[in-house]
Amino acid sequence: MHKLLLLVFICLSFDYCAQDYWYPRDTVKGSPKSAIAATAFQNIGLIIGGLDEFGFKRKMYSYSPFQDDWDEQVSLGGISGEGLERGSACAFTLSHENMQKAYVCLGQTQTVAYMKDLWEFNPQTETWSQKANFSGSARRQAVSFTSANLAYVGTGESITGLKKDFYSYNPGTNTWTQVADFEGTARRDAVAFELNGFGFVGTGDDGTLKNDLWMYDFQSDTWIDKATFPGTARAGAVAWGAFPVAYLGTGEDINGDFNNDLYEYNYYLNAWVQRANLPAPGRKNAFAFYINGVSYLGSGYNGNFLEDFWAYSGTAGLNSAETVNVNLYPNPVQNQLMVQSEQTMINIVLYSMDGKQVASESEAHQQFSLDVSNWRSGTYVFSCEINGVPTQKTFVKCD
Repeated sequence: MHKLLLLVFICLSFDYCAQDYWYPRDTVKGSPKSAIAATAFQNIGLIIGGLDEFGFKRKMYSYSPFQDDWDEQVSLGGISGEGLERGSACAFTLSHENMQKAYVCLGQTQTVAYMKDLWEFNPQTETWSQKANFSGSARRQAVSFTSANLAYVGTGESITGLKKDFYSYNPGTNTWTQVADFEGTARRDAVAFELNGFGFVGTGDDGTLKNDLWMYDFQSDTWIDKATFPGTARAGAVAWGAFPVAYLGTGEDINGDFNNDLYEYNYYLNAWVQRANLPAPGRKNAFAFYINGVSYLGSGYNGNFLEDFWAYSGTAGLNSAETVNVNLYPNPVQNQLMVQSEQTMINIVLYSMDGKQVASESEAHQQFSLDVSNWRSGTYVFSCEINGVPTQKTFVKCD
């Protein structure tokens, strides 16, 4: 009995240590850059454009967590896209024509200080097509988030100054609609993320640096003041949602310091807690995205353009978002993991918390067993689709 209790304690201790941890990943492809537009797309990460020491770029690269590898993709605008190089743009992913598509809008180019165009990337044809221009004034350093398959874009800087107006984009009708203005001050270089169908916008520069946080309810078209970010006021930070939490970090503060800190926001508690610092130099204008329970952050600027890339295993959001559709037992497990569901599971993949695939199953199942006796101790993620809905569970492997 004492031996079993010790085993469970060791497992739980490892699980705790496995959380709130950063892992180095494959260096970002291309030149070191900042002000890159980024989005998660079909279980990969996409980065588009950005600014390096020679100017703005329009190249697009994809990152595969399973291969820990970057690949060059079709540049923004395709072969005829000359002049579309840009930085400080917005990127997001929406479903259109029964597939996920990536979108890039706004920003600045080599010759145009403020842009209002919108571009859509089709993964089946590997082509870019121009869509309806943004309805607001041309701008850069705006923010975006998505909810209910609509994109929301707002704030930023235009030729007339800082902005606080917001607009939604519908990919089905290819139209923009103005929604309620952001309730905070007009600003640039803020952050935005989505949690539980609500949009969040915070920090940024309105002439002074900010540390506020606001939530947008698209059903009532209203903004709600939320718990103030506890770190130093800043601009050029990054943030991403990992329901029921979100993360916000890096950026440049009022002292001109480039931060490498990270804070976690809990949706249910409306409260912040500080997490492990990025084990790398501080920076502003980095990019971040979230794929299958793992967060990724890279690039940026701190006097030098950066190209490093990191994974973060903050598992609090992943564990709380787990569904009851799939049962994994025993958990913790030593030898044989049993997987059971009342419905058929497809696209079954298991991976470690650093994003590396460790097993997969090509056939559909309602139940099966998996030999994990030779796996290293640690926390693993089980991922599948049930009726077209992605489902994730975590389990602990112990020796």
